[in-house]
Amino acid sequence: MTTSVKTLAMEIGANKYIICGNGTLIYDLQKEKIIYDAFMEKEKVLEIIKICEENSIYYNVYTQNEVLTKTLNYNVLFYDKENSKKPIEKRTNINVVENIPKYIKENPNINILKMTICDSDKIIFSSIIKKLKMIPKIDILDIEHMSKKNIKFGSEDVPIEYFYTEITKENTNKWTAIEFLIKMLGIKKEEVIAIGDNINDKEMIENAGLGVAMGQSILEANKIGDVFVKDNNSDGVAEAINKYVNSK
Repeated sequence: MTTSVKTLAMEIGANKYIICGNGTLIYDLQKEKIIYDAFMEKEKVLEIIKICEENSIYYNVYTQNEVLTKTLNYNVLFYDKENSKKPIEKRTNINVVENIPKYIKENPNINILKMTICDSDKIIFSSIIKKLKMIPKIDILDIEHMSKKNIKFGSEDVPIEYFYTEITKENTNKWTAIEFLIKMLGIKKEEVIAIGDNINDKEMIENAGLGVAMGQSILEANKIGDVFVKDNNSDGVAEAINKYVNSK
């Protein structure tokens, strides 16, 4: 979300542009305005929600400023626990809403970046994905692996495991947003370095002049990337910047 990415940008001293929501928008930090967007159509979001609720499937709606959820579970449960470790200004804004369709209809100015669908059962998850793929003009991220996170309850680490996918407007990903930005700035794609670790980074890793895949990631496992660096717990991003930017 824009608010979350702006916080990270401030930490590293980035003050020009940020891309949010898997390429759904580009925000100009100096002018404090959106310069590109590919928000989901509300009718499509409501259609997806209807299918999820009819099949008792867990979902979240990511707006520009908050995550809408009916309950704290799966990915949102992880965010909620992480929030307890952060100062208020750096927390993910989670809004627990009993009736999300009603909330969306009553707030016409909401900008929806993406949706997330989660379930711990692979058969149920695969079944709902087949139904969602019947909806035109949306993109469903093809994620087949199970997400695994650890949440600390007291002194005990409790794992949560679930299958998930992300849904955006059709033809929307990180690379389409980068492509808009480099055209605006007059940069060649050969001059772009993209660093990523998940399947939603695939397009930008494949299209950038240099695609850098993080170690111990799904990209590395599938040999997607021009070069590979250490994982995020071993300063892999710093390794890429020092090796391919600062050294030049």
